[in-house]
Amino acid sequence: MGIFTRFRDIVSSNINAMLDKAEDPEKLIRLMIREMEDTLIELKASCAQVMANRKKTERQLDNARSREEDWNAKAELAVVKGRDDLAREALLEKRRLSERADALERELTESNALVEQYQGDIRQLEDKLGSAREKQRMLVQRHIHASKKKRAQEEIRRIEGTEAIFKFEELENRIERMEAEADLVNYGRKPGLESEFDDLVVDEEIERALANLKSSVVKEDDKTTPV
Repeated sequence: MGIFTRFRDIVSSNINAMLDKAEDPEKLIRLMIREMEDTLIELKASCAQVMANRKKTERQLDNARSREEDWNAKAELAVVKGRDDLAREALLEKRRLSERADALERELTESNALVEQYQGDIRQLEDKLGSAREKQRMLVQRHIHASKKKRAQEEIRRIEGTEAIFKFEELENRIERMEAEADLVNYGRKPGLESEFDDLVVDEEIERALANLKSSVVKEDDKTTPV
Protein backbone atom coordinates (compact mmCIF):
# COMPACT_ATOMS: atom_id res chain seq x y z
CA MET A 1 0.00 0.00 0.00
CA GLY A 2 1.42 3.40 -1.03
CA ILE A 3 2.03 6.10 1.49
CA PHE A 4 -0.62 8.41 0.03
CA THR A 5 -3.18 5.60 -0.02
CA ARG A 6 -2.45 4.83 3.62
CA PHE A 7 -2.63 8.53 4.44
CA ARG A 8 -6.02 8.93 2.77
CA ASP A 9 -7.36 5.84 4.53
CA ILE A 10 -6.20 7.13 7.91
CA VAL A 11 -7.48 10.68 7.44
CA SER A 12 -10.85 9.55 6.10
CA SER A 13 -11.35 7.02 8.89
CA ASN A 14 -13.94 7.70 11.58
CA ILE A 15 -12.13 6.87 14.81
CA ASN A 16 -15.23 7.02 17.00
CA ALA A 17 -17.23 4.72 14.75
CA MET A 18 -14.39 2.22 14.55
CA LEU A 19 -13.91 2.21 18.32
CA ASP A 20 -17.65 1.76 18.92
CA LYS A 21 -17.61 -1.43 16.83
CA ALA A 22 -14.32 -2.79 18.22
CA GLU A 23 -14.26 -5.63 20.73
CA ASP A 24 -11.11 -4.16 22.29
CA PRO A 25 -11.14 -0.36 21.74
CA GLU A 26 -7.90 0.23 23.64
CA LYS A 27 -5.99 -2.26 21.52
CA LEU A 28 -7.48 -0.81 18.33
CA ILE A 29 -6.57 2.77 19.23
CA ARG A 30 -3.01 1.69 20.01
CA LEU A 31 -2.73 0.07 16.59
CA MET A 32 -4.22 3.12 14.91
CA ILE A 33 -1.78 5.45 16.67
CA ARG A 34 1.14 3.24 15.71
CA GLU A 35 -0.02 3.24 12.08
CA MET A 36 -0.35 7.03 12.14
CA GLU A 37 3.10 7.45 13.67
CA ASP A 38 4.69 5.15 11.08
CA THR A 39 2.91 6.94 8.24
CA LEU A 40 3.93 10.32 9.64
CA ILE A 41 7.57 9.23 9.74
CA GLU A 42 7.37 8.13 6.11
CA LEU A 43 5.67 11.37 5.06
CA LYS A 44 8.35 13.47 6.73
CA ALA A 45 11.12 11.35 5.21
CA SER A 46 9.56 11.66 1.74
CA CYS A 47 9.09 15.38 2.19
CA ALA A 48 12.72 15.78 3.27
CA GLN A 49 13.85 13.86 0.19
CA VAL A 50 11.79 16.08 -2.13
CA MET A 51 13.18 19.19 -0.45
CA ALA A 52 16.71 17.88 -0.90
CA ASN A 53 16.01 17.18 -4.60
CA ARG A 54 14.53 20.67 -4.91
CA LYS A 55 17.76 22.20 -3.63
CA LYS A 56 19.69 20.17 -6.17
CA THR A 57 17.34 21.26 -8.98
CA GLU A 58 17.74 24.89 -7.96
CA ARG A 59 21.53 24.58 -8.20
CA GLN A 60 21.25 22.88 -11.60
CA LEU A 61 18.89 25.59 -12.81
CA ASP A 62 21.22 28.38 -11.70
CA ASN A 63 24.11 26.64 -13.45
CA ALA A 64 22.11 26.15 -16.67
CA ARG A 65 21.01 29.80 -16.78
CA SER A 66 24.57 30.96 -16.11
CA ARG A 67 25.99 28.80 -18.87
CA GLU A 68 23.21 29.94 -21.20
CA GLU A 69 24.33 33.53 -20.70
CA ASP A 70 27.94 32.52 -21.29
CA TRP A 71 27.11 30.91 -24.65
CA ASN A 72 25.07 33.93 -25.64
CA ALA A 73 28.10 36.13 -24.93
CA LYS A 74 30.28 33.79 -26.99
CA ALA A 75 27.82 33.94 -29.90
CA GLU A 76 27.96 37.75 -29.81
CA LEU A 77 31.75 37.66 -29.74
CA ALA A 78 31.84 35.30 -32.74
CA VAL A 79 29.58 37.65 -34.71
CA VAL A 80 31.83 40.59 -33.89
CA LYS A 81 34.85 38.61 -35.06
CA GLY A 82 33.08 37.59 -38.25
CA ARG A 83 32.88 33.94 -37.27
CA ASP A 84 29.33 33.10 -38.17
CA ASP A 85 30.10 29.38 -37.99
CA LEU A 86 31.15 29.71 -34.32
CA ALA A 87 28.23 31.98 -33.65
CA ARG A 88 25.85 29.26 -34.90
CA GLU A 89 27.50 26.61 -32.69
CA ALA A 90 27.28 28.95 -29.69
CA LEU A 91 23.61 29.65 -30.36
CA LEU A 92 22.88 25.90 -30.60
CA GLU A 93 24.55 25.34 -27.21
CA LYS A 94 22.63 28.29 -25.78
CA ARG A 95 19.32 26.78 -27.02
CA ARG A 96 20.19 23.41 -25.53
CA LEU A 97 20.91 25.02 -22.16
CA SER A 98 17.75 27.13 -22.40
CA GLU A 99 15.67 23.99 -22.97
CA ARG A 100 17.47 22.31 -20.04
CA ALA A 101 16.75 25.33 -17.83
CA ASP A 102 13.07 25.32 -18.81
CA ALA A 103 12.81 21.63 -17.92
CA LEU A 104 14.50 22.28 -14.58
CA GLU A 105 12.07 25.13 -13.87
CA ARG A 106 9.12 22.81 -14.53
CA GLU A 107 10.71 20.20 -12.27
CA LEU A 108 11.23 22.85 -9.59
CA THR A 109 7.59 23.92 -9.81
CA GLU A 110 6.49 20.31 -9.38
CA SER A 111 8.84 19.90 -6.42
CA ASN A 112 7.44 23.00 -4.74
CA ALA A 113 3.90 21.71 -5.20
CA LEU A 114 4.88 18.30 -3.85
CA VAL A 115 6.57 19.83 -0.81
CA GLU A 116 3.46 21.88 -0.10
CA GLN A 117 1.33 18.76 -0.42
CA TYR A 118 3.59 16.81 1.94
CA GLN A 119 3.59 19.64 4.48
CA GLY A 120 -0.20 19.89 4.34
CA ASP A 121 -0.56 16.13 4.72
CA ILE A 122 1.85 16.15 7.66
CA ARG A 123 -0.13 18.88 9.43
CA GLN A 124 -3.40 17.04 8.76
CA LEU A 125 -2.00 13.73 10.00
CA GLU A 126 -0.51 15.36 13.09
CA ASP A 127 -3.96 16.76 13.92
CA LYS A 128 -5.49 13.33 13.42
CA LEU A 129 -2.79 11.78 15.57
CA GLY A 130 -3.40 14.34 18.29
CA SER A 131 -7.10 13.48 18.29
CA ALA A 132 -6.30 9.77 18.48
CA ARG A 133 -3.95 10.27 21.42
CA GLU A 134 -6.61 12.30 23.23
CA LYS A 135 -9.11 9.53 22.52
CA GLN A 136 -6.61 7.01 23.90
CA ARG A 137 -6.16 9.11 27.06
CA MET A 138 -9.93 9.22 27.56
CA LEU A 139 -10.23 5.47 27.00
CA VAL A 140 -7.51 4.81 29.56
CA GLN A 141 -9.25 7.07 32.08
CA ARG A 142 -12.56 5.31 31.42
CA HIS A 143 -10.87 1.95 31.81
CA ILE A 144 -9.33 2.98 35.14
CA HIS A 145 -12.66 4.35 36.36
CA ALA A 146 -14.51 1.22 35.23
CA SER A 147 -11.95 -1.02 36.94
CA LYS A 148 -12.25 0.89 40.21
CA LYS A 149 -16.04 0.80 40.00
CA LYS A 150 -15.99 -2.93 39.27
CA ARG A 151 -13.72 -3.61 42.24
CA ALA A 152 -15.97 -1.51 44.47
CA GLN A 153 -19.08 -3.38 43.33
CA GLU A 154 -17.36 -6.71 43.85
CA GLU A 155 -16.32 -5.66 47.36
CA ILE A 156 -19.90 -4.62 48.17
CA ARG A 157 -21.24 -7.94 46.92
CA ARG A 158 -18.59 -9.78 48.91
CA ILE A 159 -19.52 -7.93 52.08
CA GLU A 160 -23.20 -8.60 51.48
CA GLY A 161 -22.55 -12.29 50.83
CA THR A 162 -23.30 -15.21 53.15
CA GLU A 163 -19.64 -15.68 53.98
CA ALA A 164 -19.40 -12.14 55.33
CA ILE A 165 -22.56 -12.62 57.41
CA PHE A 166 -21.12 -15.78 58.89
CA LYS A 167 -17.96 -13.87 59.78
CA PHE A 168 -19.98 -11.20 61.56
CA GLU A 169 -21.92 -13.86 63.46
CA GLU A 170 -18.70 -15.60 64.37
CA LEU A 171 -17.27 -12.32 65.66
CA GLU A 172 -20.43 -11.68 67.69
CA ASN A 173 -20.26 -15.16 69.22
CA ARG A 174 -16.62 -14.65 70.06
CA ILE A 175 -17.38 -11.39 71.84
CA GLU A 176 -20.18 -13.07 73.82
CA ARG A 177 -17.81 -15.87 74.88
CA MET A 178 -15.24 -13.30 75.99
CA GLU A 179 -17.89 -11.51 78.06
CA ALA A 180 -18.97 -14.80 79.67
CA GLU A 181 -15.39 -15.67 80.46
CA ALA A 182 -14.94 -12.26 82.07
CA ASP A 183 -17.98 -12.91 84.28
CA LEU A 184 -16.58 -16.30 85.29
CA VAL A 185 -13.35 -14.71 86.43
CA ASN A 186 -15.15 -12.97 89.32
CA TYR A 187 -17.51 -15.87 90.03
CA GLY A 188 -16.93 -17.56 93.46
CA ARG A 189 -14.65 -14.85 94.79
CA LYS A 190 -15.08 -13.80 98.42
CA PRO A 191 -16.79 -10.46 98.70
CA GLY A 192 -14.57 -7.52 99.27
CA LEU A 193 -14.65 -5.17 102.24
CA GLU A 194 -17.26 -2.86 100.73
CA SER A 195 -19.46 -5.85 99.86
CA GLU A 196 -19.31 -7.11 103.46
CA PHE A 197 -20.42 -3.72 104.82
CA ASP A 198 -23.28 -3.68 102.34
CA ASP A 199 -24.33 -7.09 103.64
CA LEU A 200 -24.26 -5.77 107.19
CA VAL A 201 -26.62 -2.96 106.27
CA VAL A 202 -28.99 -5.43 104.58
CA ASP A 203 -28.85 -7.75 107.62
CA GLU A 204 -29.64 -4.87 109.97
CA GLU A 205 -32.68 -3.89 107.92
CA ILE A 206 -33.92 -7.48 108.01
CA GLU A 207 -33.48 -7.65 111.75
CA ARG A 208 -35.48 -4.45 112.23
CA ALA A 209 -38.20 -5.75 109.97
CA LEU A 210 -38.28 -9.03 111.92
CA ALA A 211 -38.47 -7.23 115.23
CA ASN A 212 -41.34 -5.07 114.04
CA LEU A 213 -43.13 -8.16 112.79
CA LYS A 214 -42.73 -9.91 116.17
CA SER A 215 -43.91 -6.84 118.02
CA SER A 216 -47.04 -6.61 115.93
CA VAL A 217 -47.75 -10.30 116.43
CA VAL A 218 -47.41 -10.01 120.21
CA LYS A 219 -49.79 -7.08 120.26
CA GLU A 220 -52.37 -9.03 118.32
CA ASP A 221 -52.07 -11.95 120.73
CA ASP A 222 -52.57 -9.64 123.74
CA LYS A 223 -55.77 -8.32 122.20
CA THR A 224 -57.24 -11.77 121.68
CA THR A 225 -56.30 -13.18 125.15
CA PRO A 226 -59.23 -12.88 127.66
CA VAL A 227 -58.54 -11.05 130.86
